[in-house]
Amino acid sequence: MNKIFKSSNMLLRFFNRSVQLPARNHRVQQLCKLAGGIETTDESHRLLEGVVTSPPNYVPLTPISFLERAANVFGHRTSVVFGSCVKYTWEETYSRCLKLASALVHLGISRGDVVATLAPNIPAIQELHFAVPMSGAVLCTLNTRHDSSTIAGLLRHSEAKIIFVDYQLLQIAQGALGLLSKDKTIKPPILVLIPQSKNSSHPLLETSYIHEYENLLASGSNNFTIRWPKTEMDPISVNYTSGTTSSSKGVVYNHRGAYLNTISIVLVCGMGPMPTYLWTVPMFHCNGWCLIWGMAALGGTNVCLRNVSAKTIFESISLNKVTHMGAVPTVLNMIANSPLNDRKPLTRKVDILTGGSSPPPHVLSKMEELGFRVTHGYGITEAYGVATYSLWKPEWDSLPLDERAVLKSRQGVQHLCIEKVDVRDPETMENVPADGKSMGEIVLRGNTVMSGYLKDAKATEEAFRGGWFHSGDLAVKHPDGYIEIKDRLKDIIISGGENISTLEVERVLYSHPGVVEAAVVARPDDRWGQTPCAFIKLKEGFDEISAQEIIKFCRDHLPHYMAPKTVLFEDLPKTSIGKVKKFILREKAKALGSIH
Repeated sequence: MNKIFKSSNMLLRFFNRSVQLPARNHRVQQLCKLAGGIETTDESHRLLEGVVTSPPNYVPLTPISFLERAANVFGHRTSVVFGSCVKYTWEETYSRCLKLASALVHLGISRGDVVATLAPNIPAIQELHFAVPMSGAVLCTLNTRHDSSTIAGLLRHSEAKIIFVDYQLLQIAQGALGLLSKDKTIKPPILVLIPQSKNSSHPLLETSYIHEYENLLASGSNNFTIRWPKTEMDPISVNYTSGTTSSSKGVVYNHRGAYLNTISIVLVCGMGPMPTYLWTVPMFHCNGWCLIWGMAALGGTNVCLRNVSAKTIFESISLNKVTHMGAVPTVLNMIANSPLNDRKPLTRKVDILTGGSSPPPHVLSKMEELGFRVTHGYGITEAYGVATYSLWKPEWDSLPLDERAVLKSRQGVQHLCIEKVDVRDPETMENVPADGKSMGEIVLRGNTVMSGYLKDAKATEEAFRGGWFHSGDLAVKHPDGYIEIKDRLKDIIISGGENISTLEVERVLYSHPGVVEAAVVARPDDRWGQTPCAFIKLKEGFDEISAQEIIKFCRDHLPHYMAPKTVLFEDLPKTSIGKVKKFILREKAKALGSIH
């Protein structure tokens, strides 16, 4: 069993001791400790006499329970749609997941083993989010944009026993396994190929060392007994960070956190029973913000998209009567700037939850004009994807469109199931004034914060210092309690002793009619220490715009010291979820040297 899971066993042993001690008073003391360290008296002993924690009143929370209920309550409703070739009901999905979990056990998967995936938003990934934890294993969904070397490193670090691979990514996976095979101290994971369709073939399937997804699933038993978690703190998944500022870390989620965050996220999205959700957010990212499990909880329909474009989004909304979707800001930007012939009129409002970097207000305004209702959330991998959201107030409905967009772009307030989100001085941990100006670090604590970093106790300890999880994001708190991100700690620019928020500069750049994408980083400067350096991608038809024109536009809309001194026109490097890889841009700016 992997080292990371020893902590779960310790929690289990503590839990068992707390409910099985023979001495009644000692048992009461333990129960009180579990309830929050309450000091007990003879009076409290009498009040708690007969109180027990046992199967009738305690079952470990886990989101895989949502699937069992979905099969019973929503059995004949559609679970998943993928193009015109795949469509399953919740009853069928439950049966397929039971068989797949059974097949995993027959392949040798034990409780606590890691099972990896390398695939886009397809039905198999939805099924694996249930089948893997149902087998007692831990799911590790890998970024589909990684190369073979990176995949090999993550497989080695996670000690994955099996990897499920989409047919389009087979070459990358084989390259990774080839690299692992050179290390005689480890055993490469078993490869399971997810073919293009049920009846498609692949030459590699004739070999003995590779399995095919549907054949493997069919070999399992529909009578499989689910391996429920022994404690709700058992790990359910490992999610590797996107590495926008440094190397990836393995973030461990537990069943309890996944269950609670699932409940929170469907409330944040404003979902009722049986929604239809369009998948543009990668399912591998934070387990799809926990909405894969959320669709089971509500008996909703998952509409899978292999490739995301404005045209396929509008077509899918029209064809499947989509009610909700998720989208990172780059996808919002894609929709807002899409050609007219790619669009289809919306017959009803489509609710979108967006996260990542703060969407520019003009993009939010355009989305509203097109018929989308956008909710802006803030999250981080270590908090199961989404931790806060801009909770809309009815009195804001009458405000002008541009003012509504500014309010909507804030990161807002904590969701229901996280205990606390605050903005504090990262060194003293004192609260910053709620004045909309004083900056501090966003810190979090609660049940929807990760268990820790896989095999990295030092990084976990550092992230949890002072009794809070430190996000690394700088923000202000407004008088109404809503928070607004200003920058990453690593991205803030200090010029002549003044702090410059790169996000504020980027918002101005996005308001230029010729700019489609923008990112700002620090360039070294012998005189000022640092100055803003802007990387810009222009819209089609605006190729004649010069760097000086961009600089003048910024100086007209910002204090002059905040305006970029350097402007470069090029495509921006991004992660698979649309975040700009600013560490690459920082290196480019650094290589330019001082401007003076």
